[in-house]
Amino acid sequence: MPEITISGADGDFTGYLAIPKKSPAPGIVVAQEIFGVNQVMRGVCDWLAAAGFLACCPDIFWRIEPGIQITDKTKAEWERAFQLFQAFDVDKGIDDLRDTLAHLRGHKACTGSVGSIGYCLGGKLAYLMAARTDTDCSVGYYGVGLDEHLDEAKSIHNPLLLHVAGKDQFVPKAAREKIVSALS
Repeated sequence: MPEITISGADGDFTGYLAIPKKSPAPGIVVAQEIFGVNQVMRGVCDWLAAAGFLACCPDIFWRIEPGIQITDKTKAEWERAFQLFQAFDVDKGIDDLRDTLAHLRGHKACTGSVGSIGYCLGGKLAYLMAARTDTDCSVGYYGVGLDEHLDEAKSIHNPLLLHVAGKDQFVPKAAREKIVSALS
């Protein structure tokens, strides 16, 4: 079954796990967007598993409301997503991602090498995983709020790749320039 339980420092939470056909394989912690572990995030995990990775997207909103699975299709869902985003504790989220990293490293289908990837909120979390954990590598796509955590860049010791769009409604030009300047 693709849903698993992860034992964390603050309690148990669930995650979606996609296992590749051939294992052991490297693992990837998939940090969710603000819409929860929805079909898009499960699809990312399935895509990564098809490419040969053990991929897990943990429910990092479990402290707010477990099992969030909304889309970006309606105004009401966007409003709910932003409520979740505002209520989300980034530090606790990193704790959950760190616990997921440990879970994957100990999984029988994992080689022990585990990276992290994230989109939007997850892109920010991928950056923070690079700064705050021993993840083997991190990739962030259009991470929001990175400019608020640039002082943590000095703690990054493993590969980090960030994709930050030149025109992004959630990452202002000034923030993008600050990110590029600080991390170049």
